Amino acid sequence: MLLPPRLRRLPHPARPGPLPRLRAAGPRPAPRGRRAARRATALLLAAVAALGAAAPPAPGPVGIGDRLFPHLGNPGYDVLAYDIALDYSGHNDRPLPAVTTLTARATTALDHFNLDFARGTVSSVTVGGLPARFVRRGEDLVVTPAVPVPDGAPLRIVVRHTSDPRGAADGGWIRTPDGLAMANQADAAHRVFPCNDHPSDKAYVTFRLTAPRGVTAVAGGVPVPGADDGPRPTRTFRSVHPVATELAQVSFGKSAVLTRRGPHGLPVRDVVPAAARTAMEPWLARTPAQIDWMERRVGRFPFPLYGLLVADTRTGFELETQTLSLFEKGLFTEDRLPSWYVESVMVHELAHQWFGDSVSPRSWSDLWLNEAHATWYEALYAEEKGGRKHAALEDRMRHAYTESDSWRADGGPPAAPKPPAAGQKISIFRPVVYDGSALVLYALRQKIGPAAFDRLERAWVARYRDGNASTADFTALASEISGHDLSGFLHAWLYDPKTPPMPGHPRWTSRHAK
Repeated sequence: MLLPPRLRRLPHPARPGPLPRLRAAGPRPAPRGRRAARRATALLLAAVAALGAAAPPAPGPVGIGDRLFPHLGNPGYDVLAYDIALDYSGHNDRPLPAVTTLTARATTALDHFNLDFARGTVSSVTVGGLPARFVRRGEDLVVTPAVPVPDGAPLRIVVRHTSDPRGAADGGWIRTPDGLAMANQADAAHRVFPCNDHPSDKAYVTFRLTAPRGVTAVAGGVPVPGADDGPRPTRTFRSVHPVATELAQVSFGKSAVLTRRGPHGLPVRDVVPAAARTAMEPWLARTPAQIDWMERRVGRFPFPLYGLLVADTRTGFELETQTLSLFEKGLFTEDRLPSWYVESVMVHELAHQWFGDSVSPRSWSDLWLNEAHATWYEALYAEEKGGRKHAALEDRMRHAYTESDSWRADGGPPAAPKPPAAGQKISIFRPVVYDGSALVLYALRQKIGPAAFDRLERAWVARYRDGNASTADFTALASEISGHDLSGFLHAWLYDPKTPPMPGHPRWTSRHAK
C-alpha cells in the first residue's frame, strides 16, 4: 500500500438441559408443608446455580493474538484454498449473493471453529457436506459442525451468504461510478467473504464471477477458459500461487481489458475505465520496462501475470493486490505530479509483488518488511528517472534520518509499530513504515556494502517465495549473507525508540534527538 504526498477449538455454549431430580436424603419420607416447599425451592436454586457456574462461556471472537489486530485470524486450522462465487446484479448498492467454499486441514481436534466475516447475511453452513449450526459473534462467524473434527482431518466448509458493499468506508468493497473493486488491506477481506483473515494463512483462491453481459468482471489470478454465453455469463479466475486474503482483488464495471507482453513473454493485463483507455495507455505501456528493471535487481517476477486495475475512485492510496495492483485513476489523469514520480509509485506497487505478496509478513508487526522494500525500490527508480537534482536517494534518506526520531515517537519503531487508532485500521501505515523503514535498509547497505546487500535481497525473495517470513528471519538471513552477526545492529535500528547513528554519515542528526 502507498498512501499519498483458522478452525478454532472452542467450548460448547451453555446447554443447561433438564435439572437433576431432587429428593430428600436418607430413607425418611419427603418433608411436607411450607417447610418442605422452602427446602425444595432452595435445592432447586442451588442446582441451577451449580449448572450455571459449571457451564463454559459462549464462544466468541478471539483471534490468533496478532499484536496489532488481536481479533484477526483463527487458530486450529490451515486454509488450503478458497472458492468464491459472487453474483453481481449490475447495481453496486445491492448485496451480492455468494457462496464461499473453504478447503482446509484441522491442526487440532475441533468441536467449534470461527471464520472471520463481518458484512453480509449467512443463510447456511455445511461442514463435510453436513448442515452445521452457526452464530454471529462480533466480526466472527462461529460454526458448530454436526460431527466433531479430528486433529489433522481435511475440512470442506461451504458458506452461503451475501456480500454487502453498502456503507463500505472501512475497507473491503470499494464502490466506483460503474461497479466495484476491492481494497482489503489491512483487515477487511472478511468484509467481503468468510475467511481466515490474516496474512500468515495464505491459500489458493478461485473466483467465479457472474455479471450481466456488458459488465466486465475480472479478478486477480489466471483466467480459466470457459463458456461465455447467455445474458449473465460466469467468468473464473484462479491463483496458481497462494494469496493472503488482504491481497485478493475483484473488479466489476464498464471496463476495458488491455493486454501486452512483458519480459520473457510475461502476460501483462490492465483493467481500466473504458472511457479512459486512451488516456491510460501511455502510462500502462511503461509497465513491461518497469518489470524488467525490478527483475534485474531481485530476480524473476514471482507470478504468471501482472497488471494494473485503475479505478475511478478516491481511496487515498494505491494497493498491491496480487497480480492486479489497484490504482486511483486520478494519479494518471490529474497532471499534477511529474512523470518520474508517477512511475515511481507504479514501481512501489510492483515491488510489493515480491515483497509483501510473494513473501508475506508472518504478523502485522512485520509490515515494515513490505513497505521498506517497496519504498526502497521506489526511491532507487525515482533517482534514476528523476535525476539526482530532483530525487537523489541520499538526500531522501538524509531527510528521513532527520525525521526518524519524530516518526518513531509518533508511530513506534519500524518493527514494533503502535496499534492502529480506534476506527482507523489503515493508520498503521505511518511514515515510519515507509521512508522510516527504508532508512533501515539504507543503514544495512551502508554496514555490509552494496554487493552483500544485493545478494541479500535476491536470497530473501528466493528463500521465502510463496510463504511468510518475519523480522527475525530477515535478521538471520542478513547475518548469513554478510558473514557477520547483525542481530545487535538490526535490533537497534528496528526496535529502539531513538534512531542509531548512520554508518558512513557521522554528521547526520535527527532534529528531535536529545
